[in-house]
Amino acid sequence: MVRTSTQRPASTTTSQPLSGIRVVDLTRIYSGPYCTFLMALAGAEVIKVETPEGEHLRHRNARGGAGLPFAMLNANKRLVTVDYKQPEGRALLMRLIATADVLVENFRPGVMNALGLDRDSVRAVNPRLIYASTSGFGEEGPYRDLAAMDLTIQALSGAIATTGFPDGTPVKTGPAFGDFSAGIHLYAAIVTALLHRERTGEALSPEISMLESMYTSLCSNLGAAMSGKEQRPSRTGNRHGGLSMCPYNVYPTTDGQIAIICSNDRHWDKLTAALGRPDLGEDLRLKTMEGRVAHMDFVDSQIAGETAKQGKDALFALLSKSGVPCGPVRDLPEVMADPQLRHTGMLKEVNHPEYGSLVLPHTPLRYRGEPRADYVPSGRLGADNETIWTSLGVDAEEFARLREAGII
Repeated sequence: MVRTSTQRPASTTTSQPLSGIRVVDLTRIYSGPYCTFLMALAGAEVIKVETPEGEHLRHRNARGGAGLPFAMLNANKRLVTVDYKQPEGRALLMRLIATADVLVENFRPGVMNALGLDRDSVRAVNPRLIYASTSGFGEEGPYRDLAAMDLTIQALSGAIATTGFPDGTPVKTGPAFGDFSAGIHLYAAIVTALLHRERTGEALSPEISMLESMYTSLCSNLGAAMSGKEQRPSRTGNRHGGLSMCPYNVYPTTDGQIAIICSNDRHWDKLTAALGRPDLGEDLRLKTMEGRVAHMDFVDSQIAGETAKQGKDALFALLSKSGVPCGPVRDLPEVMADPQLRHTGMLKEVNHPEYGSLVLPHTPLRYRGEPRADYVPSGRLGADNETIWTSLGVDAEEFARLREAGII
């Protein structure tokens, strides 16, 4: 189970690999906050800096459940506010940056320069600072200054064009792949930069483009697109993106659907035996992957005819026991109750101090033999203002004045 704590995060978590690393987090919404969430659960002291109004994600409530994204992505962080658009607030932020190992931001290129928080200005007060950024397209190229959101990145990257059925309209993927792919790559780049600094003393400036982070995930589809041997649809529904494996599809059951993939001939033999269809296993046309791909419609129709006779969980148990890769298509409440995710401690029911009862994730980054970090739910806006700012020399009188002036 995930260990939880009601205390605000300490300055270090000594049992975790990033203990002793201080991160100033200027990020918002998904991509940057997920990167810094991973760092916080790896033991870094992440200080999330918001304006006095709070980041946009705190205020999303049009469709309900507004608190969940913020709570998911900002656990284990210390929370301060400062109006860094004002000279006095920017000076206060610079005092914090001077104590940090890493600064992370995900503004559009040029915004940090306009705020007086560009690399040169920041490095002047902290030469060892790793200055990390993520944006839609990076700081170079014809798209540099364009607004970028997950939806638009999915469109530009080819993700939308490759999602859906051949005779249907392209659709976006359900998950926000553009945002979270960028966040994961940014985490990797920052940790790499920390290792480089440890070895050489040089402070690199990681820079991740959402668009670039998406490209390699399309490798199955790209293989078909670059082959030039035949015209293939860019959208393949639930079939393999390169149409080079069969069976590879989502099949009906009595109570939903189940995904089945046979990536080699052994899987095919096990599948036909488990479904009670030895005739399919003995069919010479279907003995090889090439043969099954050539008869894809026939194979899918035969598998669907058998799966439609049983429930998805019964099939999951049967086929898994037989060694066939498969998975029932689960809705989100089923996923939140998943026994695997609950057993490992990845998911935890948390009584959040602001949002009530939530099912929240821990980090998927785990280290064998090491316990998961204590989990501290995200806090209220500016929850750590007094602790952090006074630690930088702001006395009680100045703190009260800054608060009264709306600087913090």
